Amino acid sequence: MRGLDGKVAIVTGGGGGLGTAICTRLADAGCKIGIFDLNMEAAERTAASIGASAAAFCVDISDLEAVQKAVADCEERFGPTDILVNNAGWDKVGNFLETDKALWEKIVGINLWGPLHMTHTVAKGMAERESGKIISISSDAARVGSSGEGVYSACKGGIVAFSKTLARELARQNINVNVVCPGPADTAILNDFIGEGEIGRKIYDSFKRAIPFKRLGKPEDFGGIVAFLASSEADYITGQVISVSGGLTMAG
Repeated sequence: MRGLDGKVAIVTGGGGGLGTAICTRLADAGCKIGIFDLNMEAAERTAASIGASAAAFCVDISDLEAVQKAVADCEERFGPTDILVNNAGWDKVGNFLETDKALWEKIVGINLWGPLHMTHTVAKGMAERESGKIISISSDAARVGSSGEGVYSACKGGIVAFSKTLARELARQNINVNVVCPGPADTAILNDFIGEGEIGRKIYDSFKRAIPFKRLGKPEDFGGIVAFLASSEADYITGQVISVSGGLTMAG
């Protein structure tokens, strides 16, 4: 990808499976990576796999002050942020009427407040420099819904609407804002969703049957689209929502 060498990227949830794949892909293209994760051990493991061009930062993205400090620390080490990838996400599956406010608040804190905190903090500097790329990882649950994930779907739908609005607001500052919507992927969040045992296996197999490529996504299936949207190849693309689902969803 053109235009990535030497750029500074922050990736939230960078210690997870999908986050590690994104960090690795950007690092391979020459980026310096700030890996933000609440699980410091996982973030450090990802950083170690990349090398000196990556650093781990323990941060709770649902806490605005923690985000501001972590961004300042990252930029002190690597320089101004050129690329923000809002990747961190979490969910606990349950029918909406059987859940409670405490769970809603945790889901919203990570999946909606987190990207808002990160974007507000990082995009201010981007606007001053009149340059930047923001890529948020949403979900096809935002586009078609997902039983048992009502609040999560609401957050992810909010990210889509927020990103489209921000793309309009920041276009004059030469900042591109886009969204990637993964379909079912072999990650920890999916394993939490389907559970274990025979029922979990049946759900897993039903996903495979429904996907035209007859397999679930792998973390490495998503790094390329993020790198593309972060690169100069995508300088004229903004406000777009791209599904990476093996054809399971084909929303226009």
